[in-house]
Amino acid sequence: METGTAIDVLELLALPSLAKLTEQQVRGTTCVWDGVPLTSATAVDLGERAASRAGQPVRWFPRSCHPCTSKAALQALHVHAPTCEQCTDEAALCEVGRGLYRLMREARR
Repeated sequence: METGTAIDVLELLALPSLAKLTEQQVRGTTCVWDGVPLTSATAVDLGERAASRAGQPVRWFPRSCHPCTSKAALQALHVHAPTCEQCTDEAALCEVGRGLYRLMREARR
């Protein structure tokens, strides 16, 4: 999913703790949030993430379904906007806010 901004808003989405996920969620075959099975047509790639598992640094590649991506983008926007001076002055000029809003809308399709 293309966000259309230079800011990678996918990195702003709060993911569940790696330790609390099933093996399928870690492998990206099910949604990282609700565990719904994913296909290449229904999955949203959330990008490479760094984490720690069993005390060792690991890289993983979470994926989600479209409805959960939209909800997570909305939650991230609600966290971002109240503390962003640009969002409080003129939200249309905030690249992060616009990116999160666009991601939320695109994921709903």
